[in-house]
Amino acid sequence: MFAADFEYYRAGSVAEAGQLLAAHPGAKLLAGGHSLIPLLKLRLAAPAAVIDIGRIAELRGISTDGDGLRIGALATHAEIAASDAVREHAAALAEAAGQIGDPAVRNRGTIGGNVAHADPASDLPTVLAALGATVTVAGSGGERSIAVGDFFTGVMTTSLGENDLLTSIRVPSAAGRGTAYVKFSHPASRYAVIGVAVSLGIGTKGGGWISKIKGEQKETVCTEAAVAVGGLVPTPVRCGAVEAALNDQPPTAETFAAAAAAASGDIGDDLLGDVFASGEYRKAVAPVYVRRAIEAAAGRAG
Repeated sequence: MFAADFEYYRAGSVAEAGQLLAAHPGAKLLAGGHSLIPLLKLRLAAPAAVIDIGRIAELRGISTDGDGLRIGALATHAEIAASDAVREHAAALAEAAGQIGDPAVRNRGTIGGNVAHADPASDLPTVLAALGATVTVAGSGGERSIAVGDFFTGVMTTSLGENDLLTSIRVPSAAGRGTAYVKFSHPASRYAVIGVAVSLGIGTKGGGWISKIKGEQKETVCTEAAVAVGGLVPTPVRCGAVEAALNDQPPTAETFAAAAAAASGDIGDDLLGDVFASGEYRKAVAPVYVRRAIEAAAGRAG
């Protein structure tokens, strides 16, 4: 099927893209195209104008930024998966990017387009939720930052305004902690039926300088646990009960099993399902993947 007719514009800068959005209400932004073009061809989207932002240099690049990463909106999944900086500071993000689609998708698809599209079955939003990332947006009121937890509002809906452009994503460094992304992939599309991201530290309980002087034995425990689940829910869910069951507890198989069992309560009953896997089935299986992700992150911690 062919797309409906539309006007095509190519923006040379973020400022020009903003001007074009303001001049063409309802226009769609084109980055890598792997989300938008199928919608156009199926006529699930029929904008009067498409604004190509794929050649805006200021939207590219991956760099360290203080105590974290700055990832430009046009960074491709392949670039993220191969980035030494991402592997050092947010290994789960590189891991997830390397599992997206196939090489053609990874070489053209962008993190900005992926996040703005807000597909519940996407991988990167779940990882960004676990890592506490923020999204930088340029709009008519200037530049602002939105926490990932506030950015996603529903199935394929975000807090982006009509004239907003996602410019970059900032990810706090998880260096020194173990991070992992584990998913139950749909066998045809490789979308996440269930996706779980974990960031976990392994440290000592108490154990300040007084303990060291006295030679006291310090207990090894889980610290700074962050767990997010996606794929079976409209937006990524941070699992507070799972995190609480991990923090200050020894990194043992018993701890991980008890923590994973708490995931069902965090996930709730607003579930997504299809002919491949019902929402109830996904919820029943999710604790298995939560435990696998916790175990993988714990193995990489420290």
